[in-house]
Amino acid sequence: MTADRPHDFGTGAGTGTGTGPDHLGTDEGAGRHLGTDEGSGTGTGIGTHGGAGRGIGTDGGTGIGTAEATDAAPDGEITAIPGAKSIAAPGHSAGLADDSGDDGPDGGILGRAYRALTLGIISVVSLVAFEASAVNTAMPVAARALDGIGLYAFGFSAFFTASLFAMALAGEWSDRRGPLGPLFTGIAAFGTGLLIAGAARDMGMFIVGRGVQGIGGGLVVVSLYVVVGRAYPERLRPSIMASFSAAWVVPVIVGPLVAGTVTEHLGWRWVFLAIPALILLPLGVMLPALRTLPRTRPAPAGGVRQVLGSRRCLLALAVAVGACLLQYAGQHPTWPALLPAAVGLALLAPGIVRLLPRGTFRAARGLPSVVLLRGLAAGALVAAESFIPLMLVTQRGLSATLAGLSLTGGGLTWALGSYVQSRPRLEPYRERLMVLGMVLLALAIALVPLALLDGVPAGIVAAAWTIGGFGMGLNISSAGVLLLKLSRPEEAGSNSASLQMSDALGNVTFVGLGGVLFVAFGGGEIAAHAPAAAAASGAADHSAAFAAVFATMALVALAGSLAATRLKP
Repeated sequence: MTADRPHDFGTGAGTGTGTGPDHLGTDEGAGRHLGTDEGSGTGTGIGTHGGAGRGIGTDGGTGIGTAEATDAAPDGEITAIPGAKSIAAPGHSAGLADDSGDDGPDGGILGRAYRALTLGIISVVSLVAFEASAVNTAMPVAARALDGIGLYAFGFSAFFTASLFAMALAGEWSDRRGPLGPLFTGIAAFGTGLLIAGAARDMGMFIVGRGVQGIGGGLVVVSLYVVVGRAYPERLRPSIMASFSAAWVVPVIVGPLVAGTVTEHLGWRWVFLAIPALILLPLGVMLPALRTLPRTRPAPAGGVRQVLGSRRCLLALAVAVGACLLQYAGQHPTWPALLPAAVGLALLAPGIVRLLPRGTFRAARGLPSVVLLRGLAAGALVAAESFIPLMLVTQRGLSATLAGLSLTGGGLTWALGSYVQSRPRLEPYRERLMVLGMVLLALAIALVPLALLDGVPAGIVAAAWTIGGFGMGLNISSAGVLLLKLSRPEEAGSNSASLQMSDALGNVTFVGLGGVLFVAFGGGEIAAHAPAAAAASGAADHSAAFAAVFATMALVALAGSLAATRLKP
């Protein structure tokens, strides 16, 4: 979700140090077990450059223990894996944790005991990743075919808004009833949303389909993490978490090419209609393994009404509805639109304040600034990225395939940036790296609208996006590491949830703002005709609409660089 992309798992975030011949350490922490953005692990184990862990922390929980670390492991002990500090958010790969288990054919994540479940999980994540990368390519063609350019941003924000609520729902549902319910419901909703979007006859129905997809995506991604915690032993969790990130690499590279080819030769609808059938195979592969998971005894207050009525679900729902109303009002600047705007603001503002740490919106030093920075970085990137293919198709006459390929370099350099920030020698400069990352992102976004000028090659966009991807790689993984560093053990779970919520809120807010600016500067009037004809008939007159979006997002990224100067308490 960056969502996509919003789930930065890092082995380097685990806390605790210690000794022991059978444990594994990394450059920054978490030995045998895994610390994630949703918690922290502490305990015994051999660690290097920072510690080791013996517990897994997830949403709302921490592993506990004590230990001590050294910079080098004694003879016979397993030492650190350079570069394995963090596993990036879905969509962007960083260093991968090593699966060093050698306990026979059943010992690894691809051993007999876990092979079917592992392959099923990787396949499901890969399909979700492919859809996420393909939709950027197909969206300009779909919006014009449905005469819905004026609602273009809603095609993206509907997904993010719905997934925001679904993530909160999946967490409560999994805690109270187990992960299988939200997992299967999420897969069904995701497939249903694809079918609705692919069969849509107007933009309104297409947006509904994207919203249903978002619900499914939010349910699936959270419940899969819970499945991992219950199905895999602790020694294998770093490796299976690494596979989540690895599952995004190939789709990010080939997704735009495949989606562009399908769009041009078969039609944009097949980008959506073909995926539901593909989901059935991985689901069937992992179903037997899922049936063997320990059954969860329902919590006393574990009914549907109690889950939906939980405080966090209600707050997330209020924020989602409020964001939708505000975006609607922003794109319909009339006096009657003031009512939905007022209602949306009344729902959105209190919910955000309660979901995020105190001081977030005034960039208070330390943890609040880390959370704020995550939302600014993710929102600026996704909002700008959403409009790049549309600009290249309508203003430069590129095919959907070439427009989508302009974004692939950013995925590769994101992985490179994540690797660079994981180097132990750069640890003292982590905050400076995050400032640099935001400056690079702002520079990249500011370079994109140069493609609107005569004489400037369209390839400037691909070059700019490689810069922006590297900046995000420096930034996103570091945010997770800093968050756990600044959190007390008993607060790691709730603070990590706030980080993910800020990511989702940034996507919703700034994609929505981009849509408002795009329409306000006349972008909604782009004609629904072929790219070449659009260019010939004066479509370049809409350059101001694109420039307004990219200029604003560049300023958002610059604001993030200022917030990054306040990361130290």
